[in-house]
Amino acid sequence: MVGEAGAPVERDEVAVLNRAWRLLKDELREEARATVALKGLIRAKQNTMELACVGDAECVFVRYDAAGIAKCAIQQAYYEGRFDWEKPLSCHLFPIRIVSIGGYDYLNFEFVPELCSPAVSHGRAANQYLAEYLDVPLKRKYGSAWYEEFLAACQYIRTLETSPGI
Repeated sequence: MVGEAGAPVERDEVAVLNRAWRLLKDELREEARATVALKGLIRAKQNTMELACVGDAECVFVRYDAAGIAKCAIQQAYYEGRFDWEKPLSCHLFPIRIVSIGGYDYLNFEFVPELCSPAVSHGRAANQYLAEYLDVPLKRKYGSAWYEEFLAACQYIRTLETSPGI
């Protein structure tokens, strides 16, 4: 279910999320403010932390534009120059989720049909792969050198998939 678990949050993101909440809370939906007042902004679950969700739906930082399109209030404030941070890394990377096991990060594609299907159609029409679309957050997490190697590996695999006789 969408929103069943909030976006994963890193420990070093908590302070900046609290700062974002103080700046933006009056611009957010009443349901979001009530959720945070009742349950807090960040929820601890086992060894992880996650952003609060309104019911079993979207993140408390979601707001809707005039066309009914969900937007991240933190990211909007960043684009407007009112906040100095774009959004949590896990949100920036979505629909990729990172799972760390034994010192290695595994990047998993978390396909949520009602959220991802329009983006997949758009990516196909624009001939843009997810690895290219997520260049900024992937560089944010792993650095430019890693990203360039990753992209080269992706492009090599694509040539193998389109080569005749393979």
